[in-house]
Amino acid sequence: MCEASAYLKQADKETLIMEAVDKVEPDENGIRLVSIFGDQKFIKGRIHSLSLVDHKVFIQPE
Repeated sequence: MCEASAYLKQADKETLIMEAVDKVEPDENGIRLVSIFGDQKFIKGRIHSLSLVDHKVFIQPE
């Protein structure tokens, strides 16, 4: 499986937001995460970085 995990990145701290992320959809007010199970979360922030080899998405809050 190639799903990613999404983390909230604040200073030097990374907090897991969601596992098994299938979709990352930008929105004018933030980012919508959708898991392979259909769970959804909306985060006010922007993509900080991606680690494709490690399957990680880092989101910086706004």
